[in-house]
Amino acid sequence: MNKQTAIHMTPTLAPRSLHEFHRYVRCFADMLASAPETDAGVSRAVSSFRAEFRHLNSCPSNETLSLLLSLHVVADLVAQGWSLYTTDSTVTLAYGATHEDSGARSKEAVRKSHLVERDSQLREPAVAEFIRGMEKRRLTSKGWHSIHSLMRDGKDLADRLRRATEISDVQERVEQLGRTIAPYLQFVEAGGVCEQTGLVLSDIWRYFRHTWTTAYRSVPGRSIMILVRDSAAPNHPVIGIAALGSAVVQQSVRDQWIGWDSNGGVTTILSKPTPRTAAWLWAELRQRIQAVFVKDLVESGVIVRKELVQPTVATVARLRKEGQRAIEQHRQHPQKGLHKSNSKAGSLSNAEWQRRARSHLFRAKRCRVLATLLGIHLIFTEHLSDVSRGALAEAFNSSKLQGAVGQLLRLVKAERVGICMMDITVCGALAPYNTLLGGKLVSSVLCSPEVTQYYAKRYGQQQSLIASSMSGTAVVRKPSLVLLGTTSLYGIGASQYNRIRIAAEQVGGRAGTKIEYKELGRSVGYGSFHFSNETVAIIGTLLARTKDGRKVNSIFGEGVNPLMRKIREGLDLIGLPSDQLLLHGNRRIVYGVSLAENFREVLLGVQRRPKFLLSQDQPQRGTAQIAAFWQRRWLDARIPRPGILETVAKNTLEYPIQHGAQVVLPSSNDAPSLFHEDTT
Repeated sequence: MNKQTAIHMTPTLAPRSLHEFHRYVRCFADMLASAPETDAGVSRAVSSFRAEFRHLNSCPSNETLSLLLSLHVVADLVAQGWSLYTTDSTVTLAYGATHEDSGARSKEAVRKSHLVERDSQLREPAVAEFIRGMEKRRLTSKGWHSIHSLMRDGKDLADRLRRATEISDVQERVEQLGRTIAPYLQFVEAGGVCEQTGLVLSDIWRYFRHTWTTAYRSVPGRSIMILVRDSAAPNHPVIGIAALGSAVVQQSVRDQWIGWDSNGGVTTILSKPTPRTAAWLWAELRQRIQAVFVKDLVESGVIVRKELVQPTVATVARLRKEGQRAIEQHRQHPQKGLHKSNSKAGSLSNAEWQRRARSHLFRAKRCRVLATLLGIHLIFTEHLSDVSRGALAEAFNSSKLQGAVGQLLRLVKAERVGICMMDITVCGALAPYNTLLGGKLVSSVLCSPEVTQYYAKRYGQQQSLIASSMSGTAVVRKPSLVLLGTTSLYGIGASQYNRIRIAAEQVGGRAGTKIEYKELGRSVGYGSFHFSNETVAIIGTLLARTKDGRKVNSIFGEGVNPLMRKIREGLDLIGLPSDQLLLHGNRRIVYGVSLAENFREVLLGVQRRPKFLLSQDQPQRGTAQIAAFWQRRWLDARIPRPGILETVAKNTLEYPIQHGAQVVLPSSNDAPSLFHEDTT
């Protein structure tokens, strides 16, 4: 955007509370004007501002909660770089980003905004105690160790790499590099312990995650945490960390590339007007209709069984009406105990799945999905009854049929996105490996057959929570990881993903194919990262007190991105413009990484068996081959550069320890209050 985005903050508050809102914010504006024009100055001002109204948290009324939420939103946005303008009766927040801004400037602005939240988290007593506890030497089953035992000494590494540069023979030099840095993958599982140090693997991963620019948050859904270790040094230090999480359902740039969007996917499928295509469409539709639990709907007269094969317009209307009634009941009575009881998927009986299916939430979902499916059935009956080539060619040009196929594709997508792809949510190298382009190593080994096989093993027997609740019986879907997605943190390309193109045959894969982090486009800059945990907590409390029930109850199955929907609902409740406030403007680069040659066909549901790019026979060998490629392609070219090994050597484990992989705890804020009593 070329001009500043200005938002006028006029929360829906009682007159006295609105007066208090303006008083607090005017004082905040005075504080900002008096504070040093530095990031630290703004951060201290924000912390002091929050401290001044934190006393309102004690036994607050709904009105006080609304005031608190309004003030926290102002604090959040100022902390993220928004400008604050006030008069006696107006509050305006503005954020400007111009096309003329350099990439470095934009990156630094976004980085600073993330660091505000990250540092706030590190100041939390429990987090700081965890960090200090990990850095303290303790007696484990493997001797005396701390997290420092898992950091590579930079001086030793630099010396060994320097000796490698003195070898003139390329093959011999690369072999020496392989003996200096020997990467392997370690998957973090509950209760897992490091064989070298006796430290808990999840604690190791969590500690190093706190060195990231962004705050550490757990994510719902499927999750895989990975340590990349180095067996070439004592204790097998950590090269980097990574995490895969459930893929976001809505990502327009990615969906267009895959063919999940209405135009691309429909065009792909309807480009072949053959009886086989028509049969596939009917099979996909009938399979989904048969998968929906309908016993209670039949018992209550919402539908009769013959309507599942001979639906009418009235059938669809009744289902939609019942779905709306059920979702309203869910908002009034969310039945959280039912959804959380025995919640470990895989341990539930069919009777338990039926109880969940009959819940208000899943009754509503079943009615809505069944209404959509039977609506598609009506159109298929009209256009796909005659399967002669001529009739199909004409039918496939029908806008009604194209719309119905688009609806069916969205349902296919909802199924495949959960079992055939994941998002890279954490990926990067630690010091001193980051100086050696270790981020490209971590990015590359995520494409290893070890990852696809671990995913298949871990989730191969897991019952699908949503599918099982929709079917009223245990549903296990075979997972096949064929695609990874991710985004850059900033609005410019991520250096660790750029130029990663590995000919698959060089690492034991299919000739003529390649592993590549493909840049797909930019996201729209929409999200919730710029809202603090305090703001989210207040929204949760305020929504819980509303009389008409909550649209978002943080129950898995309510819909995509419950956090963002909860924030939207809270902002709307107090009259703030949620669409504008959720548009943070940080447009990120979207990447896609295909792991199978036929990933599109698998994700569209046209094919079931993936043709993986890399051989699945010896997964650990695949990781080693990718690591060897990294050593030849990037490490060998990196270490002769001036200053690189000197930078590596600065990471010392000699006391006092000065190492880039350490978590740096921010100093506590002791800035004096600049508030005064308003006597007007």
